[in-house]
Amino acid sequence: MRLLSVLLFVMFALPVRGQRELPQAKKDIDTTKLKERLARGTKVKDPTDTLTVEDYKIISFARDTTYLDTSLTIQKDYKYNYLRRDDFELMPFSNIGQPYNRLGVNLNKVKWYPQLGARARHFNYYETEDISYYNVATPMTELFFKTTLERGQLLDALLTFNTSRRLNISIAYKGFRSDGKYREDAMNSGNFRTTVSYQTDNERYRMRAHYTSQDIEGQENGGLLDKEGQFESGDSDFSNRSSVDVRFRDVTNRVNGKRYFLDHQLRLLGGGKDSLSRRGSLRLGHQFEYESKYYQYRQADNTNAYFGDLIFQPVDDQAFLKTYSNEIHLGLKNKVLGDLRAQVSLYNYSYYFTSILQTPGGVIPNRLTGEEVVAGAAWDKDFGAFSIQGEGGIGVSGDLTGSYLDASVYVPLGEKHDFSAGIHHSARKPDFNFLLYQSDYLNYNWDNSAVFENEQVQSLFARFNSKTWGVLEGQLSSVDNYSYFRSTADNEAIEEGEERSFIRPFQEGARINHLRIKYEKEFRWRKWALNNTLLYQQVDQPGNILNVPTLTTRNSLYFSSHVFKKAMFIQTGITFKYFTAYYMDGYNPILAEFYSQDREELGNFPLLDFFINAKVRQARIYFKLEHFNSSFSNNNFYAAPDYPYRDFVIRFGLVWNFFS
Repeated sequence: MRLLSVLLFVMFALPVRGQRELPQAKKDIDTTKLKERLARGTKVKDPTDTLTVEDYKIISFARDTTYLDTSLTIQKDYKYNYLRRDDFELMPFSNIGQPYNRLGVNLNKVKWYPQLGARARHFNYYETEDISYYNVATPMTELFFKTTLERGQLLDALLTFNTSRRLNISIAYKGFRSDGKYREDAMNSGNFRTTVSYQTDNERYRMRAHYTSQDIEGQENGGLLDKEGQFESGDSDFSNRSSVDVRFRDVTNRVNGKRYFLDHQLRLLGGGKDSLSRRGSLRLGHQFEYESKYYQYRQADNTNAYFGDLIFQPVDDQAFLKTYSNEIHLGLKNKVLGDLRAQVSLYNYSYYFTSILQTPGGVIPNRLTGEEVVAGAAWDKDFGAFSIQGEGGIGVSGDLTGSYLDASVYVPLGEKHDFSAGIHHSARKPDFNFLLYQSDYLNYNWDNSAVFENEQVQSLFARFNSKTWGVLEGQLSSVDNYSYFRSTADNEAIEEGEERSFIRPFQEGARINHLRIKYEKEFRWRKWALNNTLLYQQVDQPGNILNVPTLTTRNSLYFSSHVFKKAMFIQTGITFKYFTAYYMDGYNPILAEFYSQDREELGNFPLLDFFINAKVRQARIYFKLEHFNSSFSNNNFYAAPDYPYRDFVIRFGLVWNFFS
């Protein structure tokens, strides 16, 4: 380990030819003029000497622009994981890449149409809203690397470049494999993304597009077979987790999907670059998306009846979903009215299986198809520093979407504080696997397409952001016709180990209310800092349906300083995470879904990580001792019933940006 540390320091601390550390802020640099002078042959300094990170823009799906951030912060540490986002409200399973149980819930719908299902296999699936676009002054590369558990690594590589100031292209691939510590625990995935963005010199026409190809596959071991006698016993014979018995062998499930996306606009009237004059501008836009996706569950070994009686064997369940979406919108933007947009979208879907199934309960069809027409409008208006945003729509034809509405207001409160609040409403059918499903297991066949109603969600939310007092968020939501999975097994069947043989989808007729309050604040003293995140949740419901812990907390105490004559910046400390005991959702590998249960409360255990992070130039190096307290605490740390969290493990890696 000492040798590795020395090698890493030599590798990153010594100057690298062709690489420059870009300043974090210089707003007065005109790179366009520099490049023009270079094109004329005028002798000037290398323009990359004067570029800053603000010349490397990252543009989200919602067209929010941020800049490349090469700093080292505690928030970067929270995002340095398989998902590359903060997983505070998630509880991972033992192996990297496996499902995550929920510690927090936000009932607001992001998608206006039902999805395929198998949500436990979608945490690493890049949706349309997850794709970023780039506008860079020079080619930029980002490498993300992190070790896994057994025989595997995690690498996410991005290259983005421009052929001109108006055309930017990016290519990225995220590859992953980890065999895990338990038997039948291997995971692997591949996520390919490529984007292109273009605009004419006068910005009359602009376009962005992306393509993704993704494959996420994992073995399913069904959980621990004898958790009390082995995992929880403390017996040294089972400290090697490959000795612990699991339920299944030769079982896998996977999600595979491809997507084509195009969004382009043409300004019909108005001069300048989207001028905000009183005359304003009129633009016509079109958005197209095609996605083909399937979910597959395969089980070669059918020696047990854990999921009930079989119809066919070996088990090979497959569900397919193909969707087309076309949206036409007309936008008007001027100083008086703000930014107005009217839109009409046509959504075509085909969710299907390969055969019609005859069961004792009746015929299970093999397909749900149709078209949805939704009309909507959006408005964005600034009143000085005060701003209002709103978007809504209503289903004109079709059965999947009833209506949706999102509206918010933003108010700055001086230089250090701001406040925002809003409302959310959505009415749409649950995911397709609630409505229709086919399986080679008899009890996993249903057709609820004619009986399940729209889930209706109404929410009020607010956020107060203060550099002095921290960030306080609150949300009160109510949902009607909440859809969930649950087992109908009686006590006798549960004692026989047949709980998962009777899992089916349900809709709750009574209204469920959910309150969440989240607070974030960091306290600093000299080179020390204490970063705190606290989440409180309360659910008002007729039974244990929507289950979340009452309290979840994460606290990081860390030290930051420059070392080696300021050649390196380090952060080192301990992160403590804890959540109260609750009826943690169970996991079902056939559906790749979590289901509600009220038999076993789990939680009420600490998770401690020790970390040493460093930054040299544009490289951020991460070294972490994950869950180091497992070696001296009891073996009662679960991510779901029968599915443990991982033991103590040492992991390291880096994020490195290159500029040329």
